[in-house]
Amino acid sequence: MELAHGREPRGRRNNQRQEQQEWVQGMRTAFLKSTGQIPVSRDGDLITEAQISSTVKDVLATTPFVDIHTHLFAPAFGKLGLWGIDELLTYHYLEAEFFRYSDTTPQEYWSLSKRDQADAIWRTLFVENTPVSEATRGVVAILQAFHLPTDSPDLAEVRSFFKAQTIEEHIRKVFQMAGVSPVVMTNDPLDPEEAAVWLNGIANLGQFRAVLRLDRILCNWSTHWQVLAGQGYGVDGQASGKSAEEVRRFLADWYKRMHPVYMAVSLPDTFEFPKETIGNRLLKDAVLPACREFDLPLSLMIGVRKQVNPSLRLAGDALGRADLRALENLCREFPANRFLVSVLSRENQHELCVYARKFSNLMPFGCWWFMNNPSIVEEITRERIEMLGTSFIPQHSDARVLEQVIYKWHNTRRTLARILSETYRLLSEDGRGITRGDIERDVTRLFRSNAEAWMDLRAPGSERS
Repeated sequence: MELAHGREPRGRRNNQRQEQQEWVQGMRTAFLKSTGQIPVSRDGDLITEAQISSTVKDVLATTPFVDIHTHLFAPAFGKLGLWGIDELLTYHYLEAEFFRYSDTTPQEYWSLSKRDQADAIWRTLFVENTPVSEATRGVVAILQAFHLPTDSPDLAEVRSFFKAQTIEEHIRKVFQMAGVSPVVMTNDPLDPEEAAVWLNGIANLGQFRAVLRLDRILCNWSTHWQVLAGQGYGVDGQASGKSAEEVRRFLADWYKRMHPVYMAVSLPDTFEFPKETIGNRLLKDAVLPACREFDLPLSLMIGVRKQVNPSLRLAGDALGRADLRALENLCREFPANRFLVSVLSRENQHELCVYARKFSNLMPFGCWWFMNNPSIVEEITRERIEMLGTSFIPQHSDARVLEQVIYKWHNTRRTLARILSETYRLLSEDGRGITRGDIERDVTRLFRSNAEAWMDLRAPGSERS
């Protein structure tokens, strides 16, 4: 169900409540059907140890999650929004895996059409080999969710299904199947194709929310400052003089245009702060003041090593362990700023938890990119619960193709069911009784309330703080 814009008539609000109840019941039924679980216990009743697992699964199934970081787009962005089987199969996770099995060179692969690339990946990873990796199992799960063949030698039936979909209704159905709303995009104001859509005006984002992405400003100033200058902002290549002030003006203009729920930047493993760089100067003098002015958190996604193998294009990035003293310095020196943080290296996860215990303006979120595999998600989430209780955001989908939210959030619910069931069992053994209300409060906090407390997720056009 799309969230309303502004104040709605009472009849319409009642219809929306009914639609939302049906939406929640639909995602609950789908999840419980897949697990064979029967809901138990009412809010105030202590549940037995034997009832913990089924109650946890039921609560996870009936709680709509906020997806706070994706690369998806609202329908208004047209072809920027990726969906359908060819996009699912040519996702860069699968491309990297394809090159491990195939004799096809990257140069040969990139010369193929999108359809031929998808056919090659399907044949190699799903027909000639068993799809046991996380990325390939994800495609299988999506096909199964739509009752499509998962072992066909070709994609004819699958392509026919996706061709018959209309994007607005397909998005609504996919989000219901995934149990998510709202969904947060990643929006780059210096991307020419995307900026053109924003400049033309967007009447309705529906269930989507915007994010103001800053990578080209903070990490690639030397190759993008001319774009700002060409738009009338008084900046120069050294970010000297009034450049920081003008960047703040640029951010203010795009804040009014986008109504973002946070600003964001992806940073390399070599990120240091405070170190004298153009990026750090703009971060300190433009971005952080703008975040305080508009009461927005800043998302820092730290640890990427870009293009270690350029021939693989998007699949060519890797990771490195970062020095999180940069994060310590930011949290300490700017206590009025809020920092959403996800780190890409497994070796940085424990350190991030420790810093979160020291700085209340730090919110760890998600298991990003190479971390988003169930075995690692389980390890990291258990550690976070042990150290932080429920004061973090466990996951985001990072989906680049629409239908990926189905399997990514199904996997999250399945993994969290194990973790939370074990957590409550141990608490029960230690002497604290558990109610369904306890579980509902904790799941809501982890997957909704923590995000809502840090960012304004209401639809643009409604009464915003």
